[in-house]
Amino acid sequence: MNKKIVIVNPALTPDQQGYIRQIAEEAGYNVVFCASNKEALPHMEDALAAYGRGAELTAAGKNLEWFHSVSAGVDAYLAEGAIANPGMILTNSSGAYGVTLAEHTLMVTLEILRRQPEYERAIAQKNWLKGLRQKTIKGSTVTILGTGDLGTEIAKRFAAFEPDQVIGVNRSGSSRCHAFTRIVKPEKVEKVLPETDILVMALPGTPQTYHFMNRERIALLNSEAVLVNVGRGNALEQDALAQALREGKLHAAALDVFEKEPLPEEDPLWSCPNLLITPHVAGNLTAPYTVEKNVEIFCSNLKNFLEGRPLMHIVDRNRGY
Repeated sequence: MNKKIVIVNPALTPDQQGYIRQIAEEAGYNVVFCASNKEALPHMEDALAAYGRGAELTAAGKNLEWFHSVSAGVDAYLAEGAIANPGMILTNSSGAYGVTLAEHTLMVTLEILRRQPEYERAIAQKNWLKGLRQKTIKGSTVTILGTGDLGTEIAKRFAAFEPDQVIGVNRSGSSRCHAFTRIVKPEKVEKVLPETDILVMALPGTPQTYHFMNRERIALLNSEAVLVNVGRGNALEQDALAQALREGKLHAAALDVFEKEPLPEEDPLWSCPNLLITPHVAGNLTAPYTVEKNVEIFCSNLKNFLEGRPLMHIVDRNRGY
């Protein structure tokens, strides 16, 4: 039997490829490195394990025993027909992206609070603009929707800026991270939104989180509040956000994720006032630390798989994470 493992991660360095190959070959497995999903598809039918991104891979892998997603988000694999082998174990790279996403969140929040987009426009016109009213994280109330790896890393960094409180929102109502002042369950979120100065969305993409921040909840935020979404685009009702920004009912927002990507040219968000847009770059495999952590997680699981031990980072398909 051909014991094949397919790898689709163009961000890997030659040393990382060599390390993966060594682990697999010592256990009697053949490794196929592919530059794209298109190149990988012909190898998927008889592959026993794979490491990559995209439901087209799992849909073609009828003999796949294990698939490790390069991404932390796994909503693409939850649709009907996305996984050919019902018994396949799905694991993800949760834990690899928290640092880079948290730094991005802090960056865009400070840009908004310190009025950096407006200063940049003025400087481009050689206008020596001064005196714009600024805000601080210090003394503010920060609410983070989702307290997994991403939410926890964000909370740690915001806590260093001495906010009045950092509120976490999750299903359990508890967290081990001491950076959170308190934790509330989703059904109580309406009580904390009016007191929130900075709202950070770090939610996974599940049926339960779809449009979690809908028109009604956005309306509960005060007009000086800032909203940042680095989780999943469909957790936010974009049209409602755009209306709140245009009507001055929300101070500003920063979005790195969207319901449809790439964001269509005709989408009204492009011209929305007080909105900072980044093209889903907060958590890509562009920082060396992120790539190294991603590979570390995969290789730990690869050793477990090859030696018959339980895998880590297993996705609960019912929950979606």
